Amino acid sequence: MRTTASDIIGWSVDADDIVTLTIDDPSQPTNTMTDAMATALRETVERLEAEKDSITGVVVTSGKDTFFAGGDLNKLMNSGPGDVAEISAGLDHFKESFRRLETLGRPVVSAINGTALGGGFEVALATHHRIALDKKGSLLGLPEVTLGVLPGAGGVTRVVRMLGIVGAVLNVVGQGQRMTPAKALSVGVIDAVADSPEQMIAGAKAWILANPDATQPWDRKGYTIPGGTPASPALAAQLPAFPANVRKQLKGAPMPAPISVLATAVEGAQVDIDTAFAIETRYCAHLICGQISTNMIKALFFDLNAVNKGSARPSGIPTRTAEKVAVLGAGMMGAAIAYVAARAGIDVVLRDITIEGAERGKDYSRGLLDKAVAKGRMTATARDEILGRILATADIADVKGADFVVEAVFEDVELKKKVLAEVETYSSADALLASNTSALPIKEMSSAVSRPEDVIGLHFFSPVDKMPLVEIVVGENTSDESLARALDFVQQIRKTPIVVRDVYGFYANRVIAKFVDEALSLVAEGMHPASAEQAALQAGFPAGALTLFDEINMKTIAKIRAGFIADAQQRGIPFITSASYPLVDRMLEEFDRPGRLEGRGFYDYDGPAGKRLGLWPTLAAEYWNPDADIPFDDAKDRMLVAAALEAYACYDDGVIGSVAEANIGSIMGIGYPAWTGGALQYIDQYSDSRNGVGIAGFVARADQLQERYGDRFLVAESLRLRAAEGTPLA
Repeated sequence: MRTTASDIIGWSVDADDIVTLTIDDPSQPTNTMTDAMATALRETVERLEAEKDSITGVVVTSGKDTFFAGGDLNKLMNSGPGDVAEISAGLDHFKESFRRLETLGRPVVSAINGTALGGGFEVALATHHRIALDKKGSLLGLPEVTLGVLPGAGGVTRVVRMLGIVGAVLNVVGQGQRMTPAKALSVGVIDAVADSPEQMIAGAKAWILANPDATQPWDRKGYTIPGGTPASPALAAQLPAFPANVRKQLKGAPMPAPISVLATAVEGAQVDIDTAFAIETRYCAHLICGQISTNMIKALFFDLNAVNKGSARPSGIPTRTAEKVAVLGAGMMGAAIAYVAARAGIDVVLRDITIEGAERGKDYSRGLLDKAVAKGRMTATARDEILGRILATADIADVKGADFVVEAVFEDVELKKKVLAEVETYSSADALLASNTSALPIKEMSSAVSRPEDVIGLHFFSPVDKMPLVEIVVGENTSDESLARALDFVQQIRKTPIVVRDVYGFYANRVIAKFVDEALSLVAEGMHPASAEQAALQAGFPAGALTLFDEINMKTIAKIRAGFIADAQQRGIPFITSASYPLVDRMLEEFDRPGRLEGRGFYDYDGPAGKRLGLWPTLAAEYWNPDADIPFDDAKDRMLVAAALEAYACYDDGVIGSVAEANIGSIMGIGYPAWTGGALQYIDQYSDSRNGVGIAGFVARADQLQERYGDRFLVAESLRLRAAEGTPLA
């Protein structure tokens, strides 16, 4: 049966002849810009035009908890180069309906009753006045650039005309900021905030009655864009800095969306609004139909949603939230874990061997919360409530009754076993016993307690308050119920969980080791250190490997490397070395430059843990060979391909259970470039004019790198078989 406009957009009229349009697509959990929505919107606008003489004004709102979720991402993800004309027509269809709505000749107000992002916020931008409900969790904005596209239903064009090029690019469309209603009000993209749905609707209708001749600012005679057009001398003087800032932000990564946003804003500001819409459509359609937006939408929406919704959670086990968490060890990791748990509303016992150590750990939370208060992001009352949930103590008896334990002491398996054995006698009888470890075996730790089935690994990434990922490590004895409880806890503290098997290094550390190994090998083989760093950035990694090594500390790296070697020997598999190992050994033993913590590493610093000053000159003097034959494209691909091969090995061996988790784990855990869609998506989507596309192209490129640089690029037979059969990973 055909869905009609009235099925999707409800129509009601009050005594003042104000029409309320309630968007509520019965076929979708949220309102999105589907083909059916496009048709319903057009039919509704045509009816408004036909009945305009009997209408005082229009209120646009939603019948769902959210206002409007935006574009149909399934359709966008599956669009290719051959779909440019169809995508362009779809964008223009919505644009025309929105333009007819804002030029109706009657005041139109959007009553935004919940989250409105992307295309959903573009609906609101096409109205003359915007009132948002101040509802917890509600977010407004145009975040398309974070998915590799741009606001293509009038978003860039209208925001530029509202705020000017500078305000639009910096505060709304350039980085895709998601804003609370209060923030959106201060930025200037909405006009009012309401405390209740009733106040919101009443305010919308009152505004209509008070503004019978409402129009958009850009449709009024004499209107000029705030800050001027690119022809304005003052703005023209500022514009050259924008491309430079975008390049600085991207660090050379192949991310076309931010550049296209800037081009759309600048070019569109120089022409009339209809021409600006056409410019916006052209840029947006080509982004949508490109591979990078496909990768980013797949990973950062579909894969991320699947992981966050608990795709790895065992079925049939009731959800259980933690009520009292004991964090053992108040060092950097323990203090931060206590902070995120307390912020999530959980009572926390932060225990260290001395009360002074425990209080220092609590001070970590105090410092972060004080900054939030100082910046107006939190009230002093809310800060005090969070701090009140953290009990700093040296007395193990204070953990009595804790139903969830996180051990976060020094990375030593015997110490961790001792701590777990001690806490088991004080915590509740069925407490989940978790170890925060980056590599150590959960099976061995579980041998220290009487309930090995209740022991699990939680690998938090530093800094815990900023890094969104947690690896949940399932030991040989870990029960399904323990896994379910760990997943529930990670979601409770608003982190993203991936589930990994109990092997040395788990997943993220195994993958990141291959990235940094190749980067250091480039230096050892004669590439200038600055070029190696730049290759990492242009490949899309958020930081160069030399920078990362200094942050982690080379003593730690050497210890992890020794663990990988021992693990390979234990499993009876070959361990392939590289030129990076003697370089690291030399940095430690001959030069005594372990990293930033001690003020000296691959970079110079202005003191221990101080500001980075520049690359250590001796590194280039010792290793740089101007005649080294390492093409820059090879340098970038070596990092990407080596890490992707390791990610595939983990997936193939069952270390990680799904393609979605492998992709999200690589992006959020090690900074694998987001433009690729993750390490396994990089394999699936590989495209090279010399080597081909898809897995076959990736395998051909890996074979090429193996021939040039060694067996670190050896392709697994199972992946080679997929290439031959044309079977993608996802």
